[in-house]
Amino acid sequence: MVIVEKTKIADIPALHIVKNQIKDEKAPLILFVHGFGSAKEHNLHYAYLYAEEGFRVVLPEADYHGERDKGLEDLEMNFKFWDIVINEIKELQRIKDELVGKGLVDETRIGVAGTSMGGIVTLGALTQYPWIKTAVSLMGSPYYEEFCRGQIEELKRHDIELPFTDAELEEKYAELKKYDLSLQPEKLNGRPLFFWHGEKDKMVPFKYTYEFYQEIQPLYKGKEENLSFIADNRADHKVTREGLLASVDWFRKHL
Repeated sequence: MVIVEKTKIADIPALHIVKNQIKDEKAPLILFVHGFGSAKEHNLHYAYLYAEEGFRVVLPEADYHGERDKGLEDLEMNFKFWDIVINEIKELQRIKDELVGKGLVDETRIGVAGTSMGGIVTLGALTQYPWIKTAVSLMGSPYYEEFCRGQIEELKRHDIELPFTDAELEEKYAELKKYDLSLQPEKLNGRPLFFWHGEKDKMVPFKYTYEFYQEIQPLYKGKEENLSFIADNRADHKVTREGLLASVDWFRKHL
């Protein structure tokens, strides 16, 4: 039987999903990050299917979302986007450390996954954490600096007043470079990486993520089975059931 436990891990609100019979045992771990404007409960269908495969799954609540909502307006939230992303990457380490400290995780078998913003977090986390064995990006993008610059230009085109000076923006771009996988693809180090993306996605453009996938293929020479990309030509910014099941299959094979 799969159980769902509402809890706090390292003081971070989270859902913990695992088979009851292995609840207190060391198990492979999947950290699954939700999208922007979403909440941890919205990804329970992923967690349930992963848990059925014998994985311990944790769905953390991103800052300013769900239980951590601070009542910001939409525009204020948009300005916080990259702060939320970077904070989430840092909190993955805290969650992992606490679970490892409790003897609940096989440290050689830890995966990270996410949808949209969660996919962006996943790809950034790969630049920081060698302990990630395999990763799944669903509608994510590795282009932190470029994506942020594009968002700022879009806001300027709509004459939206920015709460940042030009100097502060340059500082932000410099910080984002540290997490930008497109600038340091060697950090992948051959680790298994799966992408799913809808070709009609207008929120996180398909084109750039697919170009990155093509660019890193030479890094997987001799390990071709460790890199995969499903491009859905009918889908927009919503993962299909095929994408969901493909992610289950990926973790089954690579974690």
